[in-house]
Amino acid sequence: MSSGMLIYDSMIYVFALSLLFVFSDGIRRNANAKRTGTGLLVVVVVLQLVYMGMRTWNEGHLPIFVPYDFLFLFSFILVLISLILSRYQRSEFAVLLLNIISFAVLVLNNIWMVPIDNPLGNWHTVHGLLLIHIALANLGFVAMTVAAVFSGLYLFLHRKLKVKKWNDTIRRLPSLEMMDRYTHMALLIGTPLLGVSIVVAVISIIAEERWRLLLDTKVLMTAIALCVYIVFLVSKRLNQRSGLIMAKWSLVGYTLLILNFLLNSWSVFHQWTGE
Repeated sequence: MSSGMLIYDSMIYVFALSLLFVFSDGIRRNANAKRTGTGLLVVVVVLQLVYMGMRTWNEGHLPIFVPYDFLFLFSFILVLISLILSRYQRSEFAVLLLNIISFAVLVLNNIWMVPIDNPLGNWHTVHGLLLIHIALANLGFVAMTVAAVFSGLYLFLHRKLKVKKWNDTIRRLPSLEMMDRYTHMALLIGTPLLGVSIVVAVISIIAEERWRLLLDTKVLMTAIALCVYIVFLVSKRLNQRSGLIMAKWSLVGYTLLILNFLLNSWSVFHQWTGE
């Protein structure tokens, strides 16, 4: 077994162990479990940094162009955000959900994806633009994931309050207003990032005069998802919709993003090598 795979496997084992402690704290308040889980998450971040450093050394550049590296970076950023949120009160379930998503991505990435050579290496003219596009898309996807988590928690809490079911879980969640605010903030960050990433992608297409790629399914689906988020922000600005409707809009947009990622195998945009 190579040192890289040993680090990746160790990362998964430590991550799984940390989730047990985080989950334990989520079910029943346990300060020791929370501290242990947080400490193990820090170890996961360190292992992820080491692994990315090794990939960068082996590839000769920051590995980001293939789905394998995109998902790995996505998982890494989610763990960082969960560590930041763990510093705040009543955020245990958001931290748990973000880490479950991050862990699932890490495991499935290792099963389904392959760290192949950069298929976009021949895009000499627009190499810098592509790097910006992928980096912005990754950060935007992370922000949308955070928004989706708080939207899901919003719907859960709204349902429980509607049927008047009170328990310790309800008491440990942020208020509906706070979760609505968190969702709004995440989308205020994510929507511009996603929008700029699309603009950069279009510029790269125009620069290489590959006009047919403007009608690629991935480009069109991303534009549709972006429109959903823009409608969300405009409606929020005009106070035309309730928090419940806004949470549903957020989840619709995120569903489109997930479908968009699954379209990779049918998309020409991310398979084109510029040859």
